[in-house]
Amino acid sequence: MKREWKTWLPYIGIPVLCGGLVLVQRGRLDGAELLLRALLLVFGYVAAAGDLKNKRVPNRLVAVMAGAWVLVIVPQLLLRTEETLFLAFSGMVGFLLAGFIFLAVYLISRKGLGGGDVKLMAVSGLYLGFGGVLPTMLYGSVLAALTALALIALKKITVKDSIPLVPFLYVGMVLTLFIR
Repeated sequence: MKREWKTWLPYIGIPVLCGGLVLVQRGRLDGAELLLRALLLVFGYVAAAGDLKNKRVPNRLVAVMAGAWVLVIVPQLLLRTEETLFLAFSGMVGFLLAGFIFLAVYLISRKGLGGGDVKLMAVSGLYLGFGGVLPTMLYGSVLAALTALALIALKKITVKDSIPLVPFLYVGMVLTLFIR
């Protein structure tokens, strides 16, 4: 089956971002951490593209993200137990922190935030760890708010309209992964 270039063109950014991550973080991170960050870049990119196109985050993608994290962590626990225990613990704390914060916002905003956003950010916490979750949420939320305000000022949307959040969270992830 022949694909048109328009279907794969948006995904050309994935290898570019992963290559940039390896160049920037190669000497600072071990292989497992670098692999986890690259996987988050790939999964986050797919989620952001899907949220822009369909305004939803598939449960299957979130499940695959969680499974991939387990598949990377478990063998590392056998090979490098002490270092990996810290990585796994930090990931679990990041999962809980992101999950609770986004669940609270979901409930307080009366479902103004999507359930897929909550699940995606919680699972992203596994990859980001305790130290990466809060900066990611801050960068993504501020960028989303500024964009929404600009769109409202330009009368492209109204106050009652919504914008997809995952692309902004993805930018927050990229910033966090590259500078942390």
